Amino acid sequence: MQLPPANIQLRRAQLVLMLAILVPTILMTGVGVILLSLRSNAVTTLISGLLVLTFCTSGITGYILVSIFVTKGAGLARIQNDFTSAVSHELRTPVTSIRLLLESLRDDRLNESDRREVLTLLARETQRLETLVGRVLELSKLEAGQHPWSREPVDVRHLVDEAIAMFDAHSLSNPTPVSIDVERGLVAIGDRETLVRALGNLLHNAWKYTGEDKKIGIEAHATGRKLEIIVRDNGIGIERADQGSIYEQFKRGRAIHDSGIPGVGLGLAFVRTIVKGNRGKIDFVSEPGNTAFRIRLRRQREPEADRDTIPVTS
Repeated sequence: MQLPPANIQLRRAQLVLMLAILVPTILMTGVGVILLSLRSNAVTTLISGLLVLTFCTSGITGYILVSIFVTKGAGLARIQNDFTSAVSHELRTPVTSIRLLLESLRDDRLNESDRREVLTLLARETQRLETLVGRVLELSKLEAGQHPWSREPVDVRHLVDEAIAMFDAHSLSNPTPVSIDVERGLVAIGDRETLVRALGNLLHNAWKYTGEDKKIGIEAHATGRKLEIIVRDNGIGIERADQGSIYEQFKRGRAIHDSGIPGVGLGLAFVRTIVKGNRGKIDFVSEPGNTAFRIRLRRQREPEADRDTIPVTS
């Protein structure tokens, strides 16, 4: 016999819990109130009323706590189902392509030129599959707390330079200048390696979702005990209806999906996980032609310094 999905089972358990505990508890609360309101001096009546109300309070408290756990369990089950469905969908495309390409080679009906093209496509799809699996595993490792997060001083200017070097390596097909505005002497507390990758992801997203006239910038400045690193672009933006779910795994905005730009929707989930692992916060504002992602991190106190504005070409 096939069982219903886990989230449906949990919802049913919550309903049974409500009927079995909450309803009798509410009825007994009424009995307790009636006992206390009786105009009698009998100590037994008073004690009985208090005991009934105490029992009811404990029952309601237990119901609330169990209900919270059941609700969280249903939410986790839904996320698991969505994740499995999304991974299956994203894996199916390259696997199907690889199968069709292998079948064309097996039939041995291709000339030398077509054979070379098929082999090139096979290499591309295999790389795509390897990248997808690697990113899913890496994201799962980060979310499971298996990454040894370091808490050390990180020079923000060096951090930005490393992120731009990573960005340059991924945008060789269309080299793009990046304007830099970094406050001098700014030092963050965090894990340098993962922060470089988070900024590299944001820069690559900015490059991927902007048109021919790309304007990408990165800036950093202190705000009290924190510092902010902001990545800006003039791309297509994120529609308001999609902004609440943009950090979810395999979620892509409608405008991005309609544009036909390739991607699997893991980049921003990856960035948010890294920022949380570094005890920071990330937010954004977005509209067509103007998107800015802001990362807030704890900073190491330094003497007051002037802003060092250096527009450069990467």
